[in-house]
Amino acid sequence: MLGLLRIWYFVTWVLVISLSVSCCNFAFVKDFKYADSHEWVKVDGNSATVGITDHAQDHLGDVVYVELPEVGASVKQGEGFGAVESVKATSDVYSPVSGKVVEVNEELSNSPGLVNASPYEEGWIMKVEISDSGELNKLLDSEKYTKFCEEEDAH
Repeated sequence: MLGLLRIWYFVTWVLVISLSVSCCNFAFVKDFKYADSHEWVKVDGNSATVGITDHAQDHLGDVVYVELPEVGASVKQGEGFGAVESVKATSDVYSPVSGKVVEVNEELSNSPGLVNASPYEEGWIMKVEISDSGELNKLLDSEKYTKFCEEEDAH
């Protein structure tokens, strides 16, 4: 069983690497959308999975606590829904889309470090039923987010 789990992790990591671009030692998944507040969103139909980017988790350092929203709560694009606490700081997390929270990653309650170890896979924070898909047009694609991070890090 442990061997299969290791294989699954390896295959997942290879897929993330093959679907991502890298800049400044940070990975960005090509098909995701990004907020300039460093959250990512993976859209699947009317559903969105949300987390913080590799860039954000790296700047935060070791994550020790993740404040999760309540299932059923409404979230609005650009408004805070929780927080990530690290050894360096506590940072609010903002929703990149509006909608209803349909699931939260309960694993983060026991293993908040998943945000560091696997920000785009196991470290996701919430899943949202999108109420306004037009809001996705306000988000950055991976190329624009990469450039945004380069400029931000240069200052």
